[in-house]
Amino acid sequence: MMPRVDSMNDTPDRPRTRWGVFTQLDFRLLWTGETVSGLGNSITVVALPLIAVEMLDASSTAVGLLAAAVWLPWLLVGLPVGAWVDRIRKRPLMIACDLVAFAALVSIPLMAWLDALTFQHLVVIALICGTAAVCFSTAYHSYIRIVLDGRDLLEGNAKLQGSEAATQVAGPGVAGLLAQAFGAITALLADAVTFLVSAVCLKRISVVEPDPAPDEVRVPLRQQISDGLRFVGRDRYLRPMVTWGAVINMALMGYQAVQVVFLVRAVGLNPAMVGLLLTSGSTGGIVGALVATRVSRRFGTARGLLLLQVATAPFALLLPMTTAGPGLLLFAMGAFLVGIGISVANIVVGSFRQAYCPPHMLGRVVATAMMINHSTIPLGSLLGGVLGDAVGYRPAMWITTGLVAPSWLILAASPMRRERDLPQTHEPEQTAAKS
Repeated sequence: MMPRVDSMNDTPDRPRTRWGVFTQLDFRLLWTGETVSGLGNSITVVALPLIAVEMLDASSTAVGLLAAAVWLPWLLVGLPVGAWVDRIRKRPLMIACDLVAFAALVSIPLMAWLDALTFQHLVVIALICGTAAVCFSTAYHSYIRIVLDGRDLLEGNAKLQGSEAATQVAGPGVAGLLAQAFGAITALLADAVTFLVSAVCLKRISVVEPDPAPDEVRVPLRQQISDGLRFVGRDRYLRPMVTWGAVINMALMGYQAVQVVFLVRAVGLNPAMVGLLLTSGSTGGIVGALVATRVSRRFGTARGLLLLQVATAPFALLLPMTTAGPGLLLFAMGAFLVGIGISVANIVVGSFRQAYCPPHMLGRVVATAMMINHSTIPLGSLLGGVLGDAVGYRPAMWITTGLVAPSWLILAASPMRRERDLPQTHEPEQTAAKS
């Protein structure tokens, strides 16, 4: 989450040290908990499909359904949770979400050891963990501001985002190695423990969380939700951005839902190699985070965003060309370049939204955008899974990556195609884009 400009200078200057925000115990606890649980989440992305494929002989459609179940809660409860979180204290909710996820994931190894594990059980657990993730993520973005003061917010967010990107690189590889050495069930058990570590770290944070503002409690949830939807739906910049996000998420999850089955059954890879290849996209995400500012300064935020999407999205078509041996480089290169483009887009769009939206509307706008963008993820997962069974794994990869390649046209059709930089303030009466 990017900090608001108006909150950056609220705290008097203090002497800086080489360790920065890491000198603060509360931040170290928050960072440790989120880094460990982030690693666990990355392990789950690989471990759950492997359990379904290897232990339950699940079909491609079933694997797609399992992936969709993780994201479906964003569609079902995303908007009300966004408004509800503003009315309650954040830390107790986050701890409860961690404990629920821990208990849910532990139940999978337990059922497997009792020889009672079913695919239906995996789907229920995916729904539970997905709902916990919706509540946790929404509260977490607000709680960062409570742990860190205005002066340290930017630095703290940078460190949290950096560790998140690193765990996305390490997680699939760790999952693959654990699954290869000890089995996918053990990999999932390691994930469950990470949620317990996160809960303990959150419990030890000493900062006093203020009570929710009375005004937030009195405003009806329906009104808050409607305000956010109207703002996004009527804005000529936010509307195409959210549309692009929804389409690209559906396409990305379409091929990601079938890619594990594709790599195992069509290409013939073992779990360790699958995990290693899946780190390519996250590595691209780290590179994208490093170059986003430079690209925006060189070409402008609007033009740079478009140029990078044009230059990276078509490389998704390398993924279905993957074959064993040297052909694995095609998958690695395609995922890496697509990861760069998505990472830069997330940073540019997020920063634009932070500066552009009125402060009193920002929370609702963010919740609305996240709900719409996440709502297409389960649809994409189901699409990829059904296509895998209906037409084959490699053709399914061609169809879904074929949606990624031209997705930049949605942004090109928006007013940003005529501008170098995205606007910094919202002007309701804007009627024409600057050239």
